[in-house]
Order: sequence, then structure tokens, then C-alpha cells
Amino acid sequence: MHVFRGFHHAALAPACALTIGNFDGVHRGHQAMLALLKSESEHRGLPSCVLTFEPHPRDFFALQAGKPDLAPARIATLRDKLTELERCGIDQVVVLRFDQRLSRLSPDEFIQQVLVDGLGAKYVLVGDDFRFGARRAGDYSMLDAAGDRLGFDVARMNSYEVHGLRVSSSAVREALALGDMERAAGLLGRPYSISGHVIHGRKLGRELGFRTLNLRFHHRRAAAMGIFVVQVHGLTTEPLQGVASLGLRPTVEDTGRVLLEVNCLDWPAGLGLEGGYGKIARVELLHKLRDEARYDGLDALTDAIRQDAADARSYFASLHQQTRRQTTRDRI
Repeated sequence: MHVFRGFHHAALAPACALTIGNFDGVHRGHQAMLALLKSESEHRGLPSCVLTFEPHPRDFFALQAGKPDLAPARIATLRDKLTELERCGIDQVVVLRFDQRLSRLSPDEFIQQVLVDGLGAKYVLVGDDFRFGARRAGDYSMLDAAGDRLGFDVARMNSYEVHGLRVSSSAVREALALGDMERAAGLLGRPYSISGHVIHGRKLGRELGFRTLNLRFHHRRAAAMGIFVVQVHGLTTEPLQGVASLGLRPTVEDTGRVLLEVNCLDWPAGLGLEGGYGKIARVELLHKLRDEARYDGLDALTDAIRQDAADARSYFASLHQQTRRQTTRDRI
């Protein structure tokens, strides 16, 4: 999959089958749309293309209004979004910077400058609630009429539902905010995860007796916050079991930056003291234990981490017992 920052690149295909959206989380509704786009692109002999935006338009408008808390909590980082788009078989992704200039384009200007001149769209697939252009004045009917005039086909996909409920990024955010990781996984079609480079931290975990892996979440608000049972992929051949804190670390420092700190329950000897740094790890958040809390000193924090690790071990033991019982029933 090719990724482009903007559409002024010689390597960008001159024509494409296109869909447009923020695709935060790349949930099952997104996946159904991407599968349809892929099918149409193959039928037409065109590369499939996703146009997405960074920052999220609602992030931009919230900052413009001086009310950053109005921006939606972010489900996924750009890295994770691109990983999932590639997994869905998309040929190229154009990440367009959402700024003042783009926000002021009228619907007709957006169609001509971005879709036609910029991307060479020959087929455009959108959701049933798609709006575009300044003040969200453009809709499906306007896009369809422009397609007739300018020579591209337009299609609309209805909402994707599971058990009668619409799958959306908002529904995923709600599940994550509630700590309902099972529901979030059902909406996403996979366990919720965060990936990134393992970075150096204050190494306080070593002093407290709990070695940690630190990953930065590059947005000011994460959709999930708290203490979680996790599995870490990418550092060893087998996933590592652990407990993780996703939040602002109020007891240690309150910088306003979201950090994912993972305490592996059994640190692999093969990694050594420095073996994880710089590697890309993917952390699956399987079960929420509790909310983040502020403690009166490092001793209280250490006791809480020790209890979290014990709870995580109990969770994995229970999971193992359930698997054994299911395997026994299957044999019977």
C-alpha cells in the first residue's frame, strides 16, 4: 500500500476508485465499505484509494473555537489506521492536512480541486451520512449530480448494523469509554489495540520492581483510559501477557500527554534490559481492571501495581480454564 501526504506526487495513480472519511478505528462498517470499494476497483481496473484527513476535522474546529475538549476522543493513531487500511487490501491512501484553506472550500471547489484535479476519481463511494465542503453544505445528491457532469460514478452505502445496532466510530468510542472491551472488539472485528515504537521513559518502573514498556499515544485524548489486562505482540515469537496503564500518570507526572505503560508479567530474558527500545510493539487491550487513579506517594502506587498484576494473572488463568473446558466439550 502506498501512502501519500497530499496529492501532489508523481507516483500517485492518475485515476482511482475512491472513498472518503476519517476511518477512526477502521471498524466493521468501514471494513464492509472498503471491501465494496476493493471489489469495484478491481472490476473497473483502477487502484483503490482512501482519502482521509489529519488532524480530524472535528479536532481542527474544536481548536479554532478555543474548545479543544469538544474534539472526539481518538480511537486509533494514524499508524494504526494505516495498518488496518493496508490489511483491508487498499492500494493507496492520501492523507490530506485539514487546515483553514481546506475547511473553506465550497462543495464545488472540493469536488473539482480535490476529487477531480487532485485524485482523478472515476468512482466515489460514500456513506449514507456523508457531508463535505465548507459548513458541510455538500451531500450525496450534490456529489451525484457533479459526477454526472464531470464524468465519475457515485455510489452510497447504507449503515452497517450488528444485531440491529449501527456500527460507527461513536459506538466504538462509547464502548471504550465504558471499558467494555468485549463490545468494542465486536464492533471492530478484532481486539482493540495500540501500536508504536517502544520509547525510553523515566525508568521508574525498574526502581519500583516492575519493568515497563512505554508507547506514546500521539493524541491528547484517547478513547480508552485506565488500567487494562493486555497482550503484547511484536517483541518475541509469542505474545507477552501483561497489565498496562493508558493515561496521564497523575501520580508520577501530569504533562497532559497520553502514555501507554505496559508491565509484562514475565519479562523475557531474551530481550535483556534494553532489548525492547526502538522496536514496534502492538498492545491488545483485552479487559479493563479499573480507572486511572492518583496515589499519595510511590509506596501506594507500588501496592496498586502489584494488585493489578495479580488481577491480570487471575484473568489469564480464568481464560485458560475456560479454553480447557471448551476444548473438553468439543472432544466430547
